[in-house]
Amino acid sequence: MTAAALRRPPRLRAGDRVAVVAPSGPIVADRLDRGLDVLRGWDLDPVAAPHVLGTHGTLGYLAAGDEDRAHDLQAAWCDPSVKAVFAARGGYGAQRMVDLLDWSALRAAAPKPLIGFSDVTVLHEAFAVRAGVATLHGPAVAGEVFLKDDATREQLRRTLFAPETVRTLASATARPLVEGRARGVTVGGCLTMLASELGTHQARRGASGGLLLLEDVGEPPYRIDRALTQLLRAGWLDGVAGVVLGSWARCGPYERVREVLRDRLGGLGVPVVEEFGFGHGETALTVPLGVAAELDATAGTLRFTGPALV
Repeated sequence: MTAAALRRPPRLRAGDRVAVVAPSGPIVADRLDRGLDVLRGWDLDPVAAPHVLGTHGTLGYLAAGDEDRAHDLQAAWCDPSVKAVFAARGGYGAQRMVDLLDWSALRAAAPKPLIGFSDVTVLHEAFAVRAGVATLHGPAVAGEVFLKDDATREQLRRTLFAPETVRTLASATARPLVEGRARGVTVGGCLTMLASELGTHQARRGASGGLLLLEDVGEPPYRIDRALTQLLRAGWLDGVAGVVLGSWARCGPYERVREVLRDRLGGLGVPVVEEFGFGHGETALTVPLGVAAELDATAGTLRFTGPALV
């Protein structure tokens, strides 16, 4: 399966109603309230899903039961009055509910921006493969970086309302791990989740032709090695056009992480840029997924052939 450009949802406009859901881990009420206030400040009308502050009866790492979390996401996506769906946070749990969604109904509904990262990688992949819809790898509404970092919020806001102004992404920290240029369609997200999806029902069979985004949090170098090795052994990286590496927060000294990244990815023979500024860092770029782009690893830029949203 070669990565292909996907349907791009419409951009947002002032006054749009948007939904905030919790597909994975539990939410802190105060952080949710602050995130909703930010969206109101953008002249949006945010609505929290019924179970967004729920908790699982026995598994405290989940925000409500699997069926409830799936219902919230599906109801938001299929509601024509809702123009975008924001994840409140990542954590863990999307894999438990993704197969409970009615994908026929989701495909029939009008596409809209889906925004999130980390565990939401499972949903980015599912909407790409099962619904053919481009999504946004961006900060979570109740997440620390969204609440604290002005640059993170502003870049997401411009992506949603004026996507033509952010067709070229760059990071002050970006530098080439392997120099060169490549073209392809953006795919990927959290490394651990991509490796965990291997072999599951209707998962993407490989990243051929893709510009692969990778980042993670709290994984020591040997676990990063293990996940990358699993992708390599499964042939999932065969034919990848280029690699864009984000943050590796709490993964140990970055020099040790870089050694693993160079060892496992340097032999692919494709451009690789590191420290590109998306993921779990103190600042987080919003990066469209499922959109054609050109990577210049030497210059540290990712230029999209068109806006992320229409």
